[in-house]
Amino acid sequence: MEDKLIINKKTLKGEDGYKTFSIRIKEETVSKLNKLSDETNRSRNELINILLDYAIDNCKVK
Repeated sequence: MEDKLIINKKTLKGEDGYKTFSIRIKEETVSKLNKLSDETNRSRNELINILLDYAIDNCKVK
């Protein structure tokens, strides 16, 4: 009996529930994100997701 190498298909980008897009933000905001990133040991990307989720869940439209 011979052992076979099994290679699973790799999921394609975007199939993990995330989408990639670019935005323009102020340098001051980037500095604040960098500081928060250093303080929390989290990536800017992770922080942006946390902050956006919070803001969306806690905003009110008038």
